[in-house]
Amino acid sequence: MEHLETHERMQMWENIQRALINEQIDQFRADFLELHPYDQAKIFEEQEEDIRFLIYTYLSPEEMAEVMEHVDRDLVSDFISEMVPAFAAKIFEEMSTDDAVDILNELEKNKVASFLTIMDKKASDEIKQLLHYEEKTAGSIMTTEFVVIHHEMTVKEAMRHLRKEAPEAETIYYIYVVDTYKKLVGVISLRDLIIAEGDWIIYDVMSERVVSVPVGEDQEDIAQMMRDYDFLALPVVDFQNHLLGIITVDDIMDVMEEEASDDYSKLAGISDVERFGDTAIQAAKKRLPWLIALLFLGMFTASIISKFESALDQVALLAAFIPVIAGMAGNTGTQALAVAVRSISTGDMDKIGKLSVIWQEAKTGVITGTTCGVLITFIVAFWYGELYLGILVGISIMATLIVATIAGAFVPLVMHRFKIDPAVASGPFITTLNDIISMLIYFGLATAFMNLLIGGG
Repeated sequence: MEHLETHERMQMWENIQRALINEQIDQFRADFLELHPYDQAKIFEEQEEDIRFLIYTYLSPEEMAEVMEHVDRDLVSDFISEMVPAFAAKIFEEMSTDDAVDILNELEKNKVASFLTIMDKKASDEIKQLLHYEEKTAGSIMTTEFVVIHHEMTVKEAMRHLRKEAPEAETIYYIYVVDTYKKLVGVISLRDLIIAEGDWIIYDVMSERVVSVPVGEDQEDIAQMMRDYDFLALPVVDFQNHLLGIITVDDIMDVMEEEASDDYSKLAGISDVERFGDTAIQAAKKRLPWLIALLFLGMFTASIISKFESALDQVALLAAFIPVIAGMAGNTGTQALAVAVRSISTGDMDKIGKLSVIWQEAKTGVITGTTCGVLITFIVAFWYGELYLGILVGISIMATLIVATIAGAFVPLVMHRFKIDPAVASGPFITTLNDIISMLIYFGLATAFMNLLIGGG
């Protein structure tokens, strides 16, 4: 069925809900299971707890597993917690191993231990195998549900093996080949396997050029690699090249969404990813560390202004342009920051080089700074009738925009060089830093040319 619009989903739900309330289980199952799992999940998310309990009753763990795989990750742990533990454990058994691990990582450790104890041993062992890998690495997002064949098999034997293992595999578009020691030695596409002669040996038809990633590789780097190579799946190996699992494109789409959300939170000055369902206290805890740090930086900005109190006393009109200069510095610094962080995250930084990025931003700063500086000079001179003040503000804007643009590009590059997430160089941090720079430039020039300002006034 096609992806449902919200109003279509609501209309469909009215029919489904009617069947639920009237205890027409067969009708409910017929209507609900006709939907795509994504639409099932969206309908499920919108329901009250008592209705969700009815759904748990009318669906099997296997059917519920498909729904939970498409439920919003911010909500799924709450839904799992409200289920009967034995039912939830059965759902984990039916889910893809990597999806089950993603959800279990969101739960409290004592709950995870409880579910693993109740679960089938085989499923529990597979999940435990992935749970011990560090979060946000290849090991934590890979799946162990894939098809692997031996390099000495014939094509006919491989096809027979594929038909047997395919129902449990997450993808069969690539079939990975291992040797006697379970080391990754090749890969063959499903198409090449189908068109090969039955008595051919896999070793003779496979490709030995296999791109793989180590189990400890960062998930963001893996996403970049899969984008560059247009892979649907990527094998994960240990330090001896033993095949441990595969990462599929749907896993990477989740990673890209997670990383984008993470970077956005950091750029917004939030220490951890803030979720829609967080309480006010939880949200405040995530925002306060940055806000307190920025508060002290803001106090430093205020102390700079207080140092130039005499200049303000002599030319009070100087104060009118503080918000303009500070605001422009913050804006241009944030723009340069966004460009630098994006070039790092997409890998463009490695292609064009760090110095090229800084040089490009410096040239941009000169052009924008000069343009804005000349413009504000004429505006102040015409509006206030103060030519020297206009020149001062114009030069300050020009110098501030050049320095702020370079700072906006330079800070994340330095952080990246020292293995610190460049997104930590957040918008609020750059804005406050550039406030300090802009005030030093503005009042430094005002003090140096005070005689002209007083004489011109």
